[in-house]
Amino acid sequence: MSALTSDEKLVRMANQIATFFRSYPEEEAVAGIHKHIVAFWTPKMRAALEAYGPNPVSGLDPLALRAVQDAPQADSPVRAGTRDPHLQGAGASDAG
Repeated sequence: MSALTSDEKLVRMANQIATFFRSYPEEEAVAGIHKHIVAFWTPKMRAALEAYGPNPVSGLDPLALRAVQDAPQADSPVRAGTRDPHLQGAGASDAG
């Protein structure tokens, strides 16, 4: 088995986020995925996923694809940890 490319790793991570939000109504799920990616991913990571994700062979979950391509049409089901957007994600980590 070959090592994953950085694009494939981003797709895998985005798909894991989509799996978490799949139990929510679709528009809330898209908003939750979008919020998570914006809060915890670097601009370079987001740009790479936006460029690679629409590729038909990328394997990107359709909810995650919508989350990176479209502005959310609903509120995220996840409550913000802070009201100050500059502090959003402070102290949090995607490390698992």
